[in-house]
Amino acid sequence: MTTRAEVKEPEYNTYYNQYISQVPEDTDLLEALQSGLDFTVSFYNGLSEEQLLLRYAPGKWTPKEVLLHLIDTERIFSYRALRFSRMDATPLQGFEQDDFVASSNANDRTISSLLEEYASVRLASLSLFTSMTRETVRVIGEASQSPLSPRAAGFIIAGHERHHIAIIKERYL
Repeated sequence: MTTRAEVKEPEYNTYYNQYISQVPEDTDLLEALQSGLDFTVSFYNGLSEEQLLLRYAPGKWTPKEVLLHLIDTERIFSYRALRFSRMDATPLQGFEQDDFVASSNANDRTISSLLEEYASVRLASLSLFTSMTRETVRVIGEASQSPLSPRAAGFIIAGHERHHIAIIKERYL
C-alpha cells in the first residue's frame, strides 16, 4: 500500500512526528497496523489486574485507560481518514483526550472486554485502509486546523500505539 518513508510532513502537523517516527521507514501501513494488533493484545494479556490499574503518578492514566485512549484515538483518526479518502473537504475539529478518558469508565471494565473492543476497532481500521487506493491515501484534508492525509492518519495510529506501550514499559512495569 504505502510505506512510512512515503509520508511527508506537508501531509500532517509536525506535532505528530513523535508518533510517526516510531514506525520504521520501510514498514508498510497495513503491516504496521497488523503487527500492532498482535503485539498489543499479547502485551496487555501479560499484565496483572494490579498492573492494569496502576498509576505511576497522581493524575496519570492507568494502563486500562491508556488502552481505551488508544481505541478512542484510533476511531477518531480512522474517521478522519475515511472522510478525506472520500474527498470530503469539511474541516474536522479536534478532541480533548483527557475528557474522553475521564468519562470512559475503563477501569471498571475487564481487560478481555477492552481487548475485544480494541481488536474490533483495529480490524475495522485495517479494512478501511485496505479499501483505499494509492491515490486516496494521499488526499489531504484538515483536522484540528492542520493538514492530514489518510496514510498519515494510519501511521499516527500505529506510532501512537507504540509510543504509549513504550511509556507503559518504562514507567509502569
